[in-house]
Amino acid sequence: MTPSDASAGTPTGGSAGRWSSLDRPPLNVAALRRALVVEDGLWTSLEVVPATGSTNTDLAARAATLPEGAVLVAEEQTAGRGRLDRTWTAPARSGLFFSVLLKPGPDVPQERWGWLTLLAGVATATGLSRAAGVDTALKWPNDLLVTVDGEERKTGGILAERVGDGVVVGIGLNVTLGEDELPVDTAGSLALAKATVTDRDPLLRAVLRSLEQWYGNWRAAGGDPAASGLQETYAAGCATLGKHVRAELPGGRTLTGTAEAVDVDGRLVIRTADDAHEAVGAGDVVHLRSTH
Repeated sequence: MTPSDASAGTPTGGSAGRWSSLDRPPLNVAALRRALVVEDGLWTSLEVVPATGSTNTDLAARAATLPEGAVLVAEEQTAGRGRLDRTWTAPARSGLFFSVLLKPGPDVPQERWGWLTLLAGVATATGLSRAAGVDTALKWPNDLLVTVDGEERKTGGILAERVGDGVVVGIGLNVTLGEDELPVDTAGSLALAKATVTDRDPLLRAVLRSLEQWYGNWRAAGGDPAASGLQETYAAGCATLGKHVRAELPGGRTLTGTAEAVDVDGRLVIRTADDAHEAVGAGDVVHLRSTH
């Protein structure tokens, strides 16, 4: 899993120095396990692999044999997948590329499982705020934005996939990528956003601890996004709300208007020019420049 489109990464290839930079040390697996895989905690295992095609694909293939809380991290993804099966790549050890296995079980009605994408966004944003001192905004439904030189840029994304009796949630974050490693000017990284911390070990710990807390609260509330505080927190951090947007919907239809709310089902409510309101559950949303 990974950010949802190629604009958040960098093309495959580049100089050997870029891919083996001394500024990009490997993750400390033993220390991460000691910190995160603890008795009565959510995380039951943590594996780090040097490279793989997609952590979501790999974890999904093993989901039936794993307990909830399995974490798979890749130092490099060569065929990361986002929404609409878009591909995403980045230099080795330049970011965080990981997937987790969640099994809400009978505690949460399955119609509320769709909130897991938004929950992961909130958890990642709040974790990064604490650990890296960087303001991370949410673009509905699954992108993470940072501000670089006064402009919003995509630094990561989330992909949640139903697998049997659970959900594999993948998170990808650009951490140390520089301008010359980004293919388009709409991409960003924590380093470019002047994060106070770009060491991936404390960042991963912070995001996974935040995810454990938000998931625990949401599950304890039976998946109710209002009672768990998730709906309110997502709306507060969502850069899409209040924006003039174009939603590119399944089937080729487009919808333009003002993004006004995220409803109880996690859908984006758009007010069109004729004052109609439509709730969008899936699709790509483009932030348009205001005409006012």
